[in-house]
Amino acid sequence: MPDHQRGSQISNRQHSLESQGQGFVAGVDIGGTSLRIALSDMTGKIVAEWSTSTADISDPHEIVRMIGSGVDTLLAKSGSSRAELRAIAAGAPGITDTDKGIVLATSYLMGWTDVPFRDLLEAEMGVPAFIDNDVNMAALGEHAAGIAQGVKNFVFLAIGTGVGAGIVLNGELFRGEGWIAGEVGYMLVPGASVAPVGDGQPGALEEIVGGEGIQAHWRSLWSENSATLPIDATATQIFDCALRHDPLARAVLGLASRTLAYAIYNISLMLNCPLFVLGGSVGLHPALGDATRAILLKQNERVQPQVVASSLGTKAQLTGAVCRALEVAKAPALIGKE
Repeated sequence: MPDHQRGSQISNRQHSLESQGQGFVAGVDIGGTSLRIALSDMTGKIVAEWSTSTADISDPHEIVRMIGSGVDTLLAKSGSSRAELRAIAAGAPGITDTDKGIVLATSYLMGWTDVPFRDLLEAEMGVPAFIDNDVNMAALGEHAAGIAQGVKNFVFLAIGTGVGAGIVLNGELFRGEGWIAGEVGYMLVPGASVAPVGDGQPGALEEIVGGEGIQAHWRSLWSENSATLPIDATATQIFDCALRHDPLARAVLGLASRTLAYAIYNISLMLNCPLFVLGGSVGLHPALGDATRAILLKQNERVQPQVVASSLGTKAQLTGAVCRALEVAKAPALIGKE
């Protein structure tokens, strides 16, 4: 739809709701295996949340349909309907052109390429939408309501199945010329593979620090006689075991934390950011944070960024998405513009 037609249809809806002084916005977190939605009133208060599995579902049209269903469920719980929805913002796990609302490429879990997700979402929901990388959304959430409030320069590192970064410089998200700033999962660090990464494959850093990489390392060391966990243990289970001083688990934690410390050290040298916020299911584990900080303390005393766990935890992405949706609801003409 041409921008002027899109803007006209949306603005009529917005003016009607603004005159009534009411409405809701929705924030969406699209994960590789899950979909989460938060419904907020216009003060930013979360009134309801919804989640579902997206395992084995990668079609963007189906994801949009699921988002519509989830938002309808939340609105119904709040005694409302789509007529009171004012805007929606979604974070997708991949490289995203926020100006055009196009997901250029997602993680190897979803495999999207050049998906016009903003247009799809607006066609489904009938309200203005904003699309960004999910880790950028998390960084925005931490900046607005988390541990990075008031910090002008910081890096949010999301470590879950994969690894990504949201970079805030001078109080603004930095996305880079080609929207790939923060794709640190492909960073080359000591001990990482330097082989070219094929389509649909995790990056070199992800293969060591990401959840699937940690599990693969565990499997490579595992034997029935030496392991206290099953061969299919998760990364967080392995780290729990490391805290109990299990030698095999501590070896896995050692490689992951050492490699993460190298990555943080290198990023800190380039950006001189004083704060690194760890998020994601793996990044939030205290064993990884403590081990990483211990390694960094041994490095150059001039390069000692503070490494902390996200204060918003698993709600960082949704918090950021809700913040962005509120901005869009109040200034729909600025969609896609910083």
